[in-house]
Amino acid sequence: MSVKDYLSITPEIQQALDEGKPVVALESTILSHGMPFPENVEFAHKVEEIVRAEGAIPATAAVIGGKLKVGLTSEELDLMCRAENVGKVSRRDIPVYLATGQTGATTVATTMMIAEMAGIKVFATGGIGGVHRGAQETMDISADLQELANTRVAVVCAGAKQILDLGLTLEYLETFGVPVLGYKTDEFPAFYCRSSGFKLDRQCNSPKEIADIIYTKWNLGLKGGVIIGNPIPEEYALDFNEMEKVIAKALEDAKAAKVRGKFITPYLLAHIKDMTGGESFASNLQLAYNNARLASQIAVELSKIR
Repeated sequence: MSVKDYLSITPEIQQALDEGKPVVALESTILSHGMPFPENVEFAHKVEEIVRAEGAIPATAAVIGGKLKVGLTSEELDLMCRAENVGKVSRRDIPVYLATGQTGATTVATTMMIAEMAGIKVFATGGIGGVHRGAQETMDISADLQELANTRVAVVCAGAKQILDLGLTLEYLETFGVPVLGYKTDEFPAFYCRSSGFKLDRQCNSPKEIADIIYTKWNLGLKGGVIIGNPIPEEYALDFNEMEKVIAKALEDAKAAKVRGKFITPYLLAHIKDMTGGESFASNLQLAYNNARLASQIAVELSKIR
């Protein structure tokens, strides 16, 4: 069997790819492990509507029935949102889930991997994973970073999740040659917050400028992705210092509960949601919508170049 035998691409998406039309990849972990049911159903449909409204085709990824799904039916979206026996799948898990037929939601790393296999160049997510706080002792570093170092997909995000060590995350990306662009900002966004205090080397002020940089990188034959840091809209942004206090408490609780590995991020996000009275959840929705919009605009511009 070849890689194509494992891919299941919807006819609409395959036609768009064949014709060079803009397609935007979307992850499914945010549905299965990042939001409660049925709010996640509404979110899933709205994100896809936003992508279409900007002139691109949405391609939500998942692992279902021994296949790498590129684009989901309404029934498959509902399956992912109900999250019954749906695992969280990173690159290391893919062979197990495909061979056993288990259902899995794709992380940033896995969605990038599937997108590259399918020929999709742009991916919209909430925030990337990165180097966790205390990684000097735990060695807890997200697989997202190695995927960005090696996989040719541009990722539009609201920076990295604020629960991470943002400085070390940027250092890691710099070491592996991953360009980090800021959209209308010269500072790396911190997920719920527009600013982090970490300056970026390049601010871009239009989707076309971003598309030109992406095209140039890959036209040179350079491997790896590109990060586009897209700050959360100002009206939905949370205060950085206040969020630091909330995150510190959530990290203490996680340590006491001995939560580790791939379970740490969902645990922290759920606790942060509770501690902010749901305010962080509302912000999470809005930043994801904002990223889907920009990713679609970039995909449109990139399709014009190609």
